[in-house]
Amino acid sequence: MSATRRYSPLDRLLIEAQHALGTSLGQARAERPNPAGSLRDPALDVADRRHAAGLMRINHTGEVCAQALYVGQAAVARDEATRAQLLHAAQEETDHLAWCGDRLRELDSRPSLFNPLWYAGSYAIGLAAGLRGDGWNLGFVVETERQVEAHLDEHLGSLPAGDERSRAIIRTMKADEARHADHAEQAGARKLPQPIPRLMALSSQLMKLVAYRL
Repeated sequence: MSATRRYSPLDRLLIEAQHALGTSLGQARAERPNPAGSLRDPALDVADRRHAAGLMRINHTGEVCAQALYVGQAAVARDEATRAQLLHAAQEETDHLAWCGDRLRELDSRPSLFNPLWYAGSYAIGLAAGLRGDGWNLGFVVETERQVEAHLDEHLGSLPAGDERSRAIIRTMKADEARHADHAEQAGARKLPQPIPRLMALSSQLMKLVAYRL
């Protein structure tokens, strides 16, 4: 019977740093096939291509933030089942990150220049949420995912006509986010009081404004 490896605080710090760099600056690898599959890449004019890239850059940055949130929350989760649920969701968010990165390259664009900053801020928020206890931890997941669902709906309506590759990715992301929120609710999430949801929405708006261009 093999012994479970125990990591020192320094080991954990190095692992977290490696994850942060890989997520914010590296190229993610998906475990699931890209939902865009063999859909045709439409011939978009310059303005439409730039707009589609801006939206997919927002979504890519959103997935960087999601990774940081979930990893930060999992780091201080008190219950093993909660930690496992958070890390499983994080893996699905890695798929989203990879798909958005693929689409950005197809659109001849790049991720946000501020991804390391977004990651650091989101990781700190995840730690703070997790330290309040697992009920609040899961409540933060629910509120985050519901807000993400709403902005993905906006993107589905705003994408250029004919850009079904981007739409296929966003539809799958939206379904995953809804499932993450549902699972968190079923696991005992607590409803976050105001002004926390309002502040989360404001910070999300700031991220979207910056990431759309930079």
